[in-house]
Amino acid sequence: MLQKQLVDRIDDVVDEYIHYLHMKHHGHHGRKFVQFVYRTCHFAQLIKPRYDIASVIRDIKKSLREIKERGQSYGLRPFEQGSSSNKNVDAFSMGTQLGSLYIEEDDLDYDKSLMLLDRSTGTIEEAIDHLRNFLKTKKYVIIFDDVWQRDFWGVIKHAFPINDNKGNRIIITTHNTSVSYSIKESPFDIVKELKPLCWDSSWELFCKWAYRFEPDRCCPEHLYNISCEIVRKCQGLPRLLSTKEKIEFEWQKVIDNLNYEFEINPQLNGILTVLSFSYHDLPYHLKCCFLYFGMFPKDYLIFDQRLYRIWIAEGFIESKRDNTLKKVAQEYLNELIHRNLVSFHIIFGFQRWCYVHDLLFEIILTKVDAMCFSHMLNTSKAKFKGRSRRLSVFSTTKDVQEIVRDSKVRSVIFHNVDQLIDSFVTGLFKELKLLKLLDFEGAPLYDIPKEVGHLFHLKYLNLKGTHVKRLPKSIGSLYNLQVLNLFNTFIKELPIEINKLQNFQHLLGHRYINRDECSVKSYGDVKIHPGIGCLKELQTLTFVEAYKNGVDFVKELQKLTKLVSLGIGKVTTEMGKSLTISIGKMSHLEELFITYFRDEEILDFERISSPPPSLRFISLRVPKLDLSGSESKGLTLCFTRLRNEPLRNIKDLPSLEFIRLHQAYDGEELHFEEGSFRRLKHLIVGKLEGLKVLKMDRGSLPHREQLGIIDCLDMTREFVAALQPNGGPHYWKIKHVTSVTILYKYGGWATFKKYRLGEPGLLELLQ
Repeated sequence: MLQKQLVDRIDDVVDEYIHYLHMKHHGHHGRKFVQFVYRTCHFAQLIKPRYDIASVIRDIKKSLREIKERGQSYGLRPFEQGSSSNKNVDAFSMGTQLGSLYIEEDDLDYDKSLMLLDRSTGTIEEAIDHLRNFLKTKKYVIIFDDVWQRDFWGVIKHAFPINDNKGNRIIITTHNTSVSYSIKESPFDIVKELKPLCWDSSWELFCKWAYRFEPDRCCPEHLYNISCEIVRKCQGLPRLLSTKEKIEFEWQKVIDNLNYEFEINPQLNGILTVLSFSYHDLPYHLKCCFLYFGMFPKDYLIFDQRLYRIWIAEGFIESKRDNTLKKVAQEYLNELIHRNLVSFHIIFGFQRWCYVHDLLFEIILTKVDAMCFSHMLNTSKAKFKGRSRRLSVFSTTKDVQEIVRDSKVRSVIFHNVDQLIDSFVTGLFKELKLLKLLDFEGAPLYDIPKEVGHLFHLKYLNLKGTHVKRLPKSIGSLYNLQVLNLFNTFIKELPIEINKLQNFQHLLGHRYINRDECSVKSYGDVKIHPGIGCLKELQTLTFVEAYKNGVDFVKELQKLTKLVSLGIGKVTTEMGKSLTISIGKMSHLEELFITYFRDEEILDFERISSPPPSLRFISLRVPKLDLSGSESKGLTLCFTRLRNEPLRNIKDLPSLEFIRLHQAYDGEELHFEEGSFRRLKHLIVGKLEGLKVLKMDRGSLPHREQLGIIDCLDMTREFVAALQPNGGPHYWKIKHVTSVTILYKYGGWATFKKYRLGEPGLLELLQ
């Protein structure tokens, strides 16, 4: 812990020194006399910070010497000075693995032989040869349980005879899917991935244990709702409740405080220990990424793109040759998923929303608290550990400013706070001058004060879902800003000072006009000023209005060679030709969003002679379309209200895997013809107000995995009932689909109740 505190102090002084250099060189450019007066005062202001920084550096050097001397007094040496080499380490680890091969088991009723290897004599190669010769005459089944190292099989396989035809078997279990596939060397090697139990099986297992003393092992009616919650959260965990009195209050306490229950229940205390192994096996950089889920509430779904940008701003992502930081962040997240530490849902066919299981979340909370990785402030936890560099504020901001005063907090995320008054936000900006990350997503924030310009180190500013209507000009002083998320705010126009941000990478603009309505008129794009082409590092530029002079706008776009995601509003036919040519030259482009200016506009993709090779998603709000030249994997049509069925124009697109239609068609029937959409996996239809029937011929959509029906009010109950698994006459058409979801609107335009086929609530609704 002492070393970590010292590292934090070094981090602090480096940031303060960088800020000092910026202040030193940010001089006044006026008349000579004014410059002289300004520089004199400015120099006086910088004397104390300079002295303070020098004093801290001297103190850090002293602490480093003390740590070194203490280590030498204990006889500790740096790793490279020791006698161990990589070869020795490999040999020892191999010996450890070989030593776990044989266990004497008196209960076995067949002939057995036990061979002991002495690692102290001979080389590891001699031991392997000896073991291989011994096994040549034996028939065996060997099980390696809970393997984590990818190179495990590459090391251990040399101990087994080559071309063994005696029917011997080796079984390896692992939590890491990448380990299992790294072991597979031939078609005869079988990888068996154990899937989670379905709802019915989970419920049956839960009832068999939790209600094993009840008549017919049935769930009592007064415990039904909370039992469903337990099955959802914990995949059953019937042992968790087997010793509890069957009172709803008692069971609710278990759900609300799982961590405490695991500590006091001797039948369960081994579960968290086993799960902790998964964490301890992580390399350091993945531990930081995994622990970051503790900055969010339990059961919180986090969009993967948001995770990437946060991890990059935090400095968790190490740059690699020929790979962008985003690609590396994707690798990190995929590794956590392969290790079964992070789960995810696919929404709209391509958006990956991530979460961690409740039990893993309890482990995270324990680790972040012990390591001072981050801290939660809420009504029940009002004290702040000053060494924490990250802060999550829940429910209320009361006393937060006083609590964090003089701290070195780098990151603040707000969750479900009751209010954010201007004086609090201004004070926060003044107190936390070393902030690198500010996330106000969904907070009741109405204004960004000009003091935001003082946050020199700020890299990430998320205002998504707030009520902010304007940005101050001081935003142009945030020289290190990389991410600005304005999605679903009320900001109409960006200040021209945005064009000063040379490190700017992601601009997500999208504004609400009316949150109470869901239509093409309920939101708009954000206006930007000419000169956007100077932001050479820009990778995301979404939902911005094209200039009135569309040709000049396209010329600016051509300078942004690193664009990955592009969203443009008010596109005209006049600029369409030059735009499609520019799009064809964007070699890194993956996502494209286009909104038309007038009803008669048309965007012709045949003009793109060579579409970007990585383009995977297109979203259009155009009344006419020609996508015959597209190789995109995803397509969204919104608010087009086409009278002719849109499927005819897109059914033969060769790469299409995802379609979303939202207020895109006014007809009564969508017909998926035989042989159409050969690669389509995800289909989402929403608010097709006239739609009554989805007609699917045999042989259409052979690879469909997800079907979502959202707020299609004219679709008959009979149609939905016919899709139900228990006796529905059309269930055979979708029974192989992994996920079928039906959403019914019950409140505001964005408030839905989600059902899966066969759920009791849906069946009641269909009665």
